[in-house]
Amino acid sequence: MPPLSAVRVFEAAARHGNFTRAAEELGMTQAAVSYQVKLLEERLGASLFRREGRGVVLTDAGARAAPQVSRAFDAIDQAFARVRADEEGLLVISTSNTFANAWLAWRLGSFQMAHPEMAVRLDTSDTIADLESGEIDCAIRAGRGGWPGLAAEKLLEVDFTPMVSPAFLARHGDMQPSDLLHLPLISPHDAWWTAWLREAGVDVPDGPPRPGVRLDSQAHEGHAAMAGQGVAILTPFFWRNDLAEGRLAMPFDQVTTRGYAYWFVAPESRRNVPKIKRFREWLIEEMVRESPVPVLG
Repeated sequence: MPPLSAVRVFEAAARHGNFTRAAEELGMTQAAVSYQVKLLEERLGASLFRREGRGVVLTDAGARAAPQVSRAFDAIDQAFARVRADEEGLLVISTSNTFANAWLAWRLGSFQMAHPEMAVRLDTSDTIADLESGEIDCAIRAGRGGWPGLAAEKLLEVDFTPMVSPAFLARHGDMQPSDLLHLPLISPHDAWWTAWLREAGVDVPDGPPRPGVRLDSQAHEGHAAMAGQGVAILTPFFWRNDLAEGRLAMPFDQVTTRGYAYWFVAPESRRNVPKIKRFREWLIEEMVRESPVPVLG
């Protein structure tokens, strides 16, 4: 096969019948077009153009090749157009079970309804998504940011505080932070408990975590707390509706953070792909609308 770049130059020059207009279309100099044509002719051992006045005309060999080369490039364009259409038609988002169940899954339908031409698939997993493979377009993850090769935008500071059902709170009266050492905790192995208790001035004993129900996401822990099974340590933003409507209660004012946040991430090279850009803009708008404080960019 001759070099594809030279074939592309030949196709444009044959279509225009002019090296200057071919150069303008391809963003090249006229000298570069002449060089590529000469390279192709040497490779084929046949002349493709001859000078005529101020322009060029195809030789018999060039005239035989030009229509087939044009059809070939049309077929290539159509193939990639189909790829672009397929690519634009499906958005795959990865996020953690907590973010999906506590917030995103409840709202994602409004994005899809605003973009009915696009299918949306939500991939929920607590393992880190491989954004380089191209199988997943973007992700929402917790961390501290600064990931090489990824464009990251902060959505929400991750903070946490104990929460209980109003009935549980009524049974246990005026709770003090030290009481949590003896009350049933949901997911007592969670490091958030130690961080919150120590910030509250409670001396947390060293050693293995106490026994208790272990659940794998805030979504499950929050519902277990609503059912009165114990005290869960949760992020207030995810549960503000349940707090407002009386399904959960915060027995303490203290809210703790360890410097983590939820981030929207996408490969730096794909951040402005139209479907990813549309989702990012919708997501940030939703977070700003619902956040009690401005979202940090």
